[in-house]
Amino acid sequence: MTDFQIRYGEEVARALRDGRPVVALESTIVSHGLPRPDNLRVAREIEQAVRDGGAVPATIGMVGGQLMVGLDDAELTRLATVDGVAKLSVRDLAVAAATGADGATTVAATSAVAAAAGIGVFATGGLGGVHREATQTFDESADLTTLARTPIAVVCAGVKSILDVGATLERLETLGVGVVGYRTRRFPGFFVTDGGFDLDWSVDTPELVAAVLAARTEQGVHGGGLLVANPLPEDEQLDRDVHDRTLAEGLSRMAAEGVTGKAVTPFLLAHFHSATKGASLAVNVRIILRNADLAARIAVAATRRPAVAPA
Repeated sequence: MTDFQIRYGEEVARALRDGRPVVALESTIVSHGLPRPDNLRVAREIEQAVRDGGAVPATIGMVGGQLMVGLDDAELTRLATVDGVAKLSVRDLAVAAATGADGATTVAATSAVAAAAGIGVFATGGLGGVHREATQTFDESADLTTLARTPIAVVCAGVKSILDVGATLERLETLGVGVVGYRTRRFPGFFVTDGGFDLDWSVDTPELVAAVLAARTEQGVHGGGLLVANPLPEDEQLDRDVHDRTLAEGLSRMAAEGVTGKAVTPFLLAHFHSATKGASLAVNVRIILRNADLAARIAVAATRRPAVAPA
């Protein structure tokens, strides 16, 4: 392969050309975040949730070294069903393309590719962050530093509860990543509604999020991302006692088996799925579907704002 340019699915290309709302979606949740065969079904449901919200879904991934914005169903099926799909952060994109790899994009890679493609809103489940043993391992997700320099709104249910939530919020502040709660002043904890930390800002409508994005663009001061933290309703969260017990067990197993780096998140999510007899999977699916719906409504609101002529 000699042409490494980003390719666009036909529907996404038309939508971007026509100025219609588009929402970026990651593919790591398809290849590494959900078990087979649920992963393909859920991937299609996520795209449908974006459509139902009035926007065009653009699932991002790499197929045979080709970086795609808007995977078609055959490409989505391939990433959901074949073995050996690489987990791609931003630093991996060029190497994976040159070697002709199949790859699923993380939050960091999806954010960077979406912004390069002119897509301003991205829906995911939970953000990566600072790992619990980071003082010894320096293990911190590239999601954080990427969002510091990438002008995109990421709708998520906070950071995964397997991480050090407080340290992650401190890093987001240091890196200058904006964080707002959607109809809340508490930072969500992915599987649980309340992650245990206050937020300075809250927004209560998609239109207000769109106004924040417009203000960032028109001011021309801040080039980083905006995290829109969208918590699950309390009656939809994973039982708190079950969550805490399962997390403690998973961390203990992870340490005993020496799991580190990129393997940590899929290992612990698989443990949650097994230990809760699928309850965590159901919660995970609710999270991403709700975030896809909100992201679509934000994208629609953003396209409805009148363009401001340069001074």
